[in-house]
Amino acid sequence: MNHDHEGDGKPSTGGKYVLIGFALIAGYFLITEHQAHVFSALPYLLLLACPLLHLFHGRGGHGGHGGDRKNTNKDQTS
Repeated sequence: MNHDHEGDGKPSTGGKYVLIGFALIAGYFLITEHQAHVFSALPYLLLLACPLLHLFHGRGGHGGHGGDRKNTNKDQTS
C-alpha cells in the first residue's frame, strides 16, 4: 500500500493561475453588475483597513519603545 507521489506537496502553479483568473472575472462582474453597492461600501472598507494596517504593519515601526529613554535623559543638561 505504498504510494510514491512525485513532487514536494506544493500546489501546481497552473492552479494558482486558474484561481487568479477566476477571482479577476468574479471581481469584474461584481463591479459591473453591482457598481452602486460596491461604491457605497468603499468608505466602510477604508475604515476597516485602518485597524488591519495597525495589526499587520511591520513591527518596530516606531524605533523601539522603552530602550532609549534612559539615554535621552543623560543628553539633557540644564
